[in-house]
Amino acid sequence: MRAALRALGVIGLIAAAPAASAQTFSDAFAGFGSNDREPIQIEAKELKVQDKSQSAVFSGDVVVTQGEATLKTQRLIVHYDGSAAGGVNQRISRLEASGRVYIASKDQTATGENATFDMNRQLMVMTGKEVVLSQGPNVVVGNRLTVNLKTGQADLEAPKSGRVKVLIQPKSLNEGAPRN
Repeated sequence: MRAALRALGVIGLIAAAPAASAQTFSDAFAGFGSNDREPIQIEAKELKVQDKSQSAVFSGDVVVTQGEATLKTQRLIVHYDGSAAGGVNQRISRLEASGRVYIASKDQTATGENATFDMNRQLMVMTGKEVVLSQGPNVVVGNRLTVNLKTGQADLEAPKSGRVKVLIQPKSLNEGAPRN
């Protein structure tokens, strides 16, 4: 059974904040790839550059930051266009994270086992036995999350034999709303 949530539908409702400043869960991913004005900083215990395959493999407590977004994982493969000899201004075309992937931005977090960021198509896909998205006390759980980084549309799928789970704390939806 496949279940999906749309960012502008249910996820937007779950993540609702007062007035027009409402953000969706997909905003947590917007920092990676869609913001080409902010540098991407990567730290790890080890780096192996593979110029033939136009990639760099970071391993060991990898931390990636861009703007307000942070990604933590055990292994990250960065695919780039051009030669590593071309300097630090290489264009990143794809990120592949594996091993306890954690992404955070402001009060939003997402966790899973693997995540890929396709910078050319502006798509992020996170998979795992449980992909957990949270914003404050609200939580959404599935096993495959696809986010269009440009539009913010997100689809969360359930395992074949399971269902998407949503936990909404009542007070989180009423913050800032007038009481009768």
